[in-house]
Amino acid sequence: MPADFNLDDDLALANRLADAAWSAIRPHFRALNTIDNKAAAGDSYDPVTEADRAAEQAMRDILTKERPHQGITGEEFGETPSSSGWRWVLDPVDGTRAFVAGLPVWTTLISLVDPLGFPLIGVINQPVLGERYVGWPGGAALQTPGGTSPLRVSDIPSLSEAVICTTDPFILTETELSAWGDLRKAARLARYGLDAYAYARLAGGTVHVVAETGLKSWDVAALIPVVTGAGGHATDWTGAPASLGGQVLCTASYALMEQALELVGPAAE
Repeated sequence: MPADFNLDDDLALANRLADAAWSAIRPHFRALNTIDNKAAAGDSYDPVTEADRAAEQAMRDILTKERPHQGITGEEFGETPSSSGWRWVLDPVDGTRAFVAGLPVWTTLISLVDPLGFPLIGVINQPVLGERYVGWPGGAALQTPGGTSPLRVSDIPSLSEAVICTTDPFILTETELSAWGDLRKAARLARYGLDAYAYARLAGGTVHVVAETGLKSWDVAALIPVVTGAGGHATDWTGAPASLGGQVLCTASYALMEQALELVGPAAE
């Protein structure tokens, strides 16, 4: 573990960031005044709201004051340089389409990434449901108003018994969509539209495989510590350790990972 990493202090700060984000988001959920489209001309609709911006700014304000030597990467306001190599990666509202639709499956994503680019702490916060999924090296927990409980992935060994997820199959390339189709045929059940919440439920044991592509650093960084801390696996579609972006495959077990990689591997980038 890096010498300048203090797990307790950093987890406490991550929880405070999640609280601050929810305070900024709460007035806007199911009460939006404006919705902007940040997509380039000709691209598909990509909404951003006052909640996205307010929540990221609230988290940045805390980090700028308390961790000025650590950088920030956020979806809405870009990069703040790091003088230490450490970086907080923020997605204030992951699943803005769900947020716009008033659905409680969006999340706030928070991660602390070390100087080598490895995410050590991850938070997936769904405050409407009162669920906060937290991961760190060697562990993960679900925090709710009723208390804190350990997170542990399912031990389901076969895709034929598995619940699998991807957010939207229509964003997959033709080759990726074919691979997803093979994965879906092999699985018991497929669900869509959950964004990062699918990874949270993988850590919670009710989802077993998530396969996605085209992800950015703020989409991925928080997921890896939560999934792996709960005993799951996070790779790209070649089977290499998941990087902060691109294609991601998360599975509850090594056996599921091997089976899934056989099917998505031909579409690996």
